[in-house]
Amino acid sequence: MQTARDKIRELRALHDDGLLSLQEFDRRKNAILDAEYAPPGGLAAPAQLPQRQGTELGLMTGQEIGPQNRRYRLERLIGMGGMGQVWLATDLATHAELGHSELVALKILPPQLTQSATHAKLLIEEATQARKLAHEHIVRVYEWAQDPATSSYFIIMEYLEGQDLDAYLAEQGTLSLESVYKLLSPIGEALQYAWDKHKLVHRDIKPGNVFLTQRGEVKLLDFGIASRARSAGSSLGLQTPNAGTAGYRAPEAGTHQRQPAPKLDVYAVAVMIYQLLEGRMPFDDMRPADFHPSPPRGLNERQWKVLQEGFAYLQERRPASVNELLAELRRAAGPSEAELAAQAEQAAREQAEREQQRRNEQAAQAEQARQTEEKRKAMVAELAARRQAEMQAAAVDKQKQEQQRRALEAKQRAEAEAAAQARKQVLREQLQARRDADAKQARDEREEQQRKAAQLKAEAAYRQEQERHRKQQAERHAAELAALTANTPVADANGVLRDRFLDGSGAGPDLVLIPTGRFQMGSQEHEQALAIKAGAQKNWLDREQPPHWVGIEYSFAMGRFPVTVGQWRRFVKDTGWESQSDTDWRAPGYAQTDEHPVVGVSWMDAQQYLRWLSDRTGQLYRLPTEAEWEYACRAGTKTAFSFGDTISTEQANYDGHYTYNGGPRGAYLQGTSKVGAFQPNPWGLFDMHGNVWEWTQDVVHDNYTGAPADGSAWEQGGDPVRRVLRGGSWLYNPRYLRSAVRNGFSAVLANDIVGFRVARKLA
Repeated sequence: MQTARDKIRELRALHDDGLLSLQEFDRRKNAILDAEYAPPGGLAAPAQLPQRQGTELGLMTGQEIGPQNRRYRLERLIGMGGMGQVWLATDLATHAELGHSELVALKILPPQLTQSATHAKLLIEEATQARKLAHEHIVRVYEWAQDPATSSYFIIMEYLEGQDLDAYLAEQGTLSLESVYKLLSPIGEALQYAWDKHKLVHRDIKPGNVFLTQRGEVKLLDFGIASRARSAGSSLGLQTPNAGTAGYRAPEAGTHQRQPAPKLDVYAVAVMIYQLLEGRMPFDDMRPADFHPSPPRGLNERQWKVLQEGFAYLQERRPASVNELLAELRRAAGPSEAELAAQAEQAAREQAEREQQRRNEQAAQAEQARQTEEKRKAMVAELAARRQAEMQAAAVDKQKQEQQRRALEAKQRAEAEAAAQARKQVLREQLQARRDADAKQARDEREEQQRKAAQLKAEAAYRQEQERHRKQQAERHAAELAALTANTPVADANGVLRDRFLDGSGAGPDLVLIPTGRFQMGSQEHEQALAIKAGAQKNWLDREQPPHWVGIEYSFAMGRFPVTVGQWRRFVKDTGWESQSDTDWRAPGYAQTDEHPVVGVSWMDAQQYLRWLSDRTGQLYRLPTEAEWEYACRAGTKTAFSFGDTISTEQANYDGHYTYNGGPRGAYLQGTSKVGAFQPNPWGLFDMHGNVWEWTQDVVHDNYTGAPADGSAWEQGGDPVRRVLRGGSWLYNPRYLRSAVRNGFSAVLANDIVGFRVARKLA
């Protein structure tokens, strides 16, 4: 009986001979694969993928789906099966905020798999768990959503270019054992990471869920989601009740295990190894416990025994993990006992020779050490003598310098005394001239005494009135100054300002004074080249152009930290504010305290907080402008970050699985850190890189063409419904934490990666 792979080889031969078009080849190949791997009793995929027509879900090329604030345009149907459809789609709104490219893959699930609220909740939980799997060999899941028009749930994933392992095998045929290691070692690492970090088991390992990208990467697809969908569908009578795919499914799958174990995946990978080496499956889904397939090519007797343990009927006999299975296969390729004995004898002889050589070298080293010690002592004596001479010379130099200093001081004193005498002589001459002039004026005044008597009296009265008025103004100014000083915050020893509430019940956020100055806003060619090497996209970098000079000619104060949960809690208590967001600021999905930055706050919510804070303190609070934010973040630096052109997780909170410009890999906290957990920038501001994106006052513009040059907010033109975000967050790669990076988000939306810090006008 022909296998699916045999049929596909025949189709490819017809296509290579020019007897079958590429479109017809793809249509027949997909029909064969769907028939081969569709679950028993499930809904079979159609024999032909629709081209620019609707599907059974009512979807068409060019159609937009998703909720109002998260829309996607369907570009091309790239896969169908019992789990629904996979489309290549363009993210029309939010890819900038989620940190992925414009093109994504949408896995759209049929409504019948999620018509039960319980099943929908299970699938959402699976998608949420998959989002946490940040591993280079696991396809990245960004988010899930529901289309209101079709009621279908869909999962937004990383778009990959390449082919799955099924298609690769159809082209290449059977593989060597070394090629099998190269393909499956990344899968073992991904499965080990998911179990160690999150206690997750894939439960549906098969060639169709292993993807080979055009860049040579190996990615694991459908982590847990496919199994959950099959379980949901089985209760409706649509799919098989067992998790996994026929042929790769372990015998214990579907036996109501309390917790799926990694040995489910070990079984499936062992079956795949047999399939990759032999070109066929070792047995079907109905294998009896006593059935033993024939050994595949390329394995010795010990390796074949290891592989049989891998797909043993009883899970207790299998290795604990896929990595352990692959390691045992490699160890089983070693030499026999006789060869080992000969090698041991040879090793003993070589060890004896090495020991004799070591003794000879030790004797030589001892002699060399003795000679070196003698040389060292001589050198120490020479250095001591040289040091003594240098100290004597330094003492002489110091004495000469002291004499020169005293002579210079004496000369300066003499010159100062001469200058003082000259000034005294000039003053005496000026005084004598003034006395002569006064005497002449007295004579003239006596002659005109009667004429000027009335005028002098009037002038005296006028001067008296002016003096009284001056004293009144001085007293009034002193009173105003005292009133202003009573309500002005005083900086502490660290230069931190705090505005006290007018009723004395508390104080506003810590503030840092920002000095005036000029800086070049945006990124230069050198920085852009490094960002591209780190994976930055051109449309992101275009937003930072052109670089231009901005002058901050006024002092202002800026929040030392982002606004914290505790500070937001005080605002909520005073105002009765209620969130309109799906993200709960009190429980955003990770642990936090009052000292963590608040999230789940929209731009509009931040404006309410600023008005409340201004009323409580009597000062004018606002969001920083985008220019003020970058000026304060750079703190006089011109590098990608305020501490240089590279970054590590010792300096900021971000996804440490990724690096920038040769920096090291680090931790991934999967949530915010406490404010002040990292070192501040040169101006005393904390968390300007990473932790949370921060709102600014400006609306979103595509680039800096026409931007203000005085540091003011740019609120004309652009996209008025979106506001600029700065700084990066805990969920993002390090390239998004650069001082020049610009992002944007809807002013009425909130999520678990966006917060804000305050700015204050100075009188």
